[in-house]
Amino acid sequence: MKQILVFILFAAMLCWFMFAPMYKHVIIVRQAVLQKEVDYLLEVGANGSHGYISDAMMQESRQRMAERGFVAGDLGYTVGTNTGVSGTDASAPVWRGTGLRLTMTYPYHRLFVIDQLVGITIPLASDRMGATGMKMSEYVP
Repeated sequence: MKQILVFILFAAMLCWFMFAPMYKHVIIVRQAVLQKEVDYLLEVGANGSHGYISDAMMQESRQRMAERGFVAGDLGYTVGTNTGVSGTDASAPVWRGTGLRLTMTYPYHRLFVIDQLVGITIPLASDRMGATGMKMSEYVP
């Protein structure tokens, strides 16, 4: 009986050691894709012809992220500036020299459940991974 119990525990630990790195890569890739999208939106939004990140740009971003496997409705966008004005209004773009800041967040979606089975503390269900960036606006009317 002890041998069966030892075998089951050993098999469970072996499976955890084999598969733990695989889902950790999912987290790393999601983080990298989020950061890449933030950089892209900031590059487009802060260029000389825009000076803002509009709701339409965020909707296009949601579609691009959905093509990469993200749930579009779970993505969170926060746009701001270093002066406190809104960075989402196309009728009042951010002038050159003002920092345009974007933060994107996405929930973990139970990626750490296997860690919980082993006894490792996991993030809360409300916790989100995120990527942030800031770029100086180049808009000049």
